[in-house]
Amino acid sequence: MTVLRLPAIYGPGDPLHRLYRYVRRMDDRRPAILLDERVASWRWSRGYVQNVGEAVALTALEARASGRTYNVAERRTFTELDWVRRIAAAHGWGGQVIALPPELLPEQMRLPLATEQDMVVDSGRLRGELGYSERVPLNLALERTIAWERANPPPDVFLDYAGEDEALARARGRS
Repeated sequence: MTVLRLPAIYGPGDPLHRLYRYVRRMDDRRPAILLDERVASWRWSRGYVQNVGEAVALTALEARASGRTYNVAERRTFTELDWVRRIAAAHGWGGQVIALPPELLPEQMRLPLATEQDMVVDSGRLRGELGYSERVPLNLALERTIAWERANPPPDVFLDYAGEDEALARARGRS
């Protein structure tokens, strides 16, 4: 038996639509995307769905993988702030990504995540022992995900743009 520890998976078919809220704001030409500052600096391992599928197939087909445990994740783990900036670059959006204290954000943007510890895994064993590497590069993975999110918006997503505008105005008034 082989054990695979999977990352947060994004891409076509993602039932959590992990990129949708960012893509929608970019499509709507929002001047800024606001992040809870506790989340902005948090890092967690991710993987594009096709690349993760390739890792699963590789370990299933390789006899050398039997009895081993592997972490599957992209080589580099970005902070949420850097992640949103990479989505913006793939999208072509030129706005700002701004981290704010949670008390300045609309209630729906205050995420109840424990961000004191990053969730980062090292996929070095998978890469070294089995020669795994991502077939789909990050920029292409993001472009494909953006296209899928646009074509498959989740139902019942409420984005409080008025609240975000107020939060941005309060933040700019403090500086």
